Amino acid sequence: MLETALKGRQGYWGLLIFLLALMGVGFVSYLYQFSEGLRITGMSRDVSWGFYIGQLTYFVGIAAGGVMVVLPCYLHDYKAFGRITILGEFLAVASVVMCGLFVIVDLGNLPRMLNIMIYPNPTSILFWDMIVLNVYMLLNIIIGWNVLSAERKGVHYQKWVKVLIYISIPWAFSIHTVTAFLYAGIPGRHYWLTAIMAARFLSSAFASGPALLILLCLIVRKVSNFDPGKEQIRTLGGIVAYAFILNMFFLLLELFTAFYSQIPGHMHSFDYLFGLEGHGSVLAPWMWASIGFAVVALVLLIVPATRRREDTLAVGCAAVIASTWIDKGFGLVIGGFIPNPFGRVFEYWPTTPEVLISVGVWATGFFILTVLYKIVISVKEEVGA
Repeated sequence: MLETALKGRQGYWGLLIFLLALMGVGFVSYLYQFSEGLRITGMSRDVSWGFYIGQLTYFVGIAAGGVMVVLPCYLHDYKAFGRITILGEFLAVASVVMCGLFVIVDLGNLPRMLNIMIYPNPTSILFWDMIVLNVYMLLNIIIGWNVLSAERKGVHYQKWVKVLIYISIPWAFSIHTVTAFLYAGIPGRHYWLTAIMAARFLSSAFASGPALLILLCLIVRKVSNFDPGKEQIRTLGGIVAYAFILNMFFLLLELFTAFYSQIPGHMHSFDYLFGLEGHGSVLAPWMWASIGFAVVALVLLIVPATRRREDTLAVGCAAVIASTWIDKGFGLVIGGFIPNPFGRVFEYWPTTPEVLISVGVWATGFFILTVLYKIVISVKEEVGA
């Protein structure tokens, strides 16, 4: 099936060339960082995790969100999702690749990456995070490729694939749970020290992942002869709505716990992020924008009339992605470091090299996603014909 990726229209090749150019810019920026060290980033002794780790956290959620189409299709035999399940699985593959690349660029010195394999430590959450992410990527590659190949041949996929499918469902929950434990297991960071951190991660993942999948399905319909289906998109819209409501509910729980109980460690991070109590945070406009996007998303997704219309659904999904990306891909990481344990504020903002490297990683992920989706669409069009 790989040969189908080598055939395409002018727009397909134009997109790949554009993404390759962005990858080149990111790679050159990474070479500069590799030469000069992480001192060229906005990170410091007080903010040792920055934009890279924020993006890792966000895209782990996008990868985990793929289970929202796998679970209904394979476990509950919701056949309608059979048209888009592979799209969700391949989105997970591209997302995990981006996660791995963000870890690599955050390490600074590339050989350090080998330490986790040369000196494995089962008591380290990072060790388990590496395992669950890589296994999840392999599961989705094997399952998606075999199911797609069987569909092309007009036969049912082999029985052993079903075993891997059942394994992949709880595994999807594990990848974001373990990632949440990376934060919640650090006792000196009060903003992260919460028992519902994993629950917050999963709820945002099950909103943002399907939201991105909906937008991709709408794009696929416009650029190809394959229609993912109205029923499928409408059902996914309902999943996004309920998951995002739960995500915002968990945020309100955190706000109540912090401010009603007057816990200083929890309050100070929220004060900083939202510019309260006289804090002039550079992140405050972004965090308030996240709340604004959340309000727009809730209105469009809760009201049945707007959720069932694909144009307003697309706007709602874009608002979900923007809100969760700002909150989890940016604010969550920085809020845990600022103020520091001594109550001092050391601002962080990503530098130009950080942004360019991140653009290169995003481009790499979407390059892989574009090629994989081209294969899926070609097979779907071939079978449909």
